[in-house]
Amino acid sequence: MDQFVLNVIAYGWVSFVALLCILPFLLILSGSVTDEKEIILEGYKLIPSSLSFEAYRFIFTVPQEILRAYGLTTSLTIIGTTISLFLVSMSSYVLQRSDFKWRNTFSFFYYFTTLFSGGLVPLYILVVNYLKLNDTYLVLLLLPLINVFYILVMKSFMRSIPAAITESAKMDGAGDFTIFIRLIIPLCKPALATIGLFVALGYWNDWFHSLLFINNHKLYTLQYYLYRVIGSVDALKIVAEKSGMNVPDLPGEGLKMALTIVVTGPIVLLYPFIQRYFVKGLTIGAVKG
Repeated sequence: MDQFVLNVIAYGWVSFVALLCILPFLLILSGSVTDEKEIILEGYKLIPSSLSFEAYRFIFTVPQEILRAYGLTTSLTIIGTTISLFLVSMSSYVLQRSDFKWRNTFSFFYYFTTLFSGGLVPLYILVVNYLKLNDTYLVLLLLPLINVFYILVMKSFMRSIPAAITESAKMDGAGDFTIFIRLIIPLCKPALATIGLFVALGYWNDWFHSLLFINNHKLYTLQYYLYRVIGSVDALKIVAEKSGMNVPDLPGEGLKMALTIVVTGPIVLLYPFIQRYFVKGLTIGAVKG
């Protein structure tokens, strides 16, 4: 009986917290299909009085532009996450090896970059004047590629792997790269899934590098393209108000909600597939070492 009561309380509380977490998303979804006048007069509601898809029609007025931005962001996320996971895991494997005598020196240099950085102006000068990467695909791919924090987390996770595994593989004649690919990588799936989610979110939500280094509209990422759409609508409304011009009703608040749905949809669908690795990888990486 006590166990039954405990289960009822536990499941009830978890369900209540889950409902609180999903309510904002439902409110955003409702706002994206609510008429603009209704939002202005009555505010946001979970159940709109009348449905309006004007915000979505406005977003997809020029479908090839948003599809191009979607394709670019998707390719950056897939390619960047794959390369980043490989480099992060390989660096972490080297840094946690006890037979690598320079591991503490390299770890210090890695950690030092988390405390101090050159700043935005030197970064801009380096990328534009010296590397000549402005208005290129590479600048969007390379800049978010490596995060030292992820290397430290992966390094802590790899310390939990028994050294006997690598030693027995060496006795069988396996080289370091073979050990890394065939033994270490499969054992690090929880940590790789966790870090991969964070890296993918970083690429998917990246708009700042497009703002700094991209002028070619064909290289606009999804976030930056939608940011410009909102800016264009707001600017048009301001000009119309100042000049007294009559313009069609443009979705302002509803547009923001619709853009949120368009941007977060793929990531929301991705999360359930790696959720089972998420807590395990994050917890082990945080407490080991």
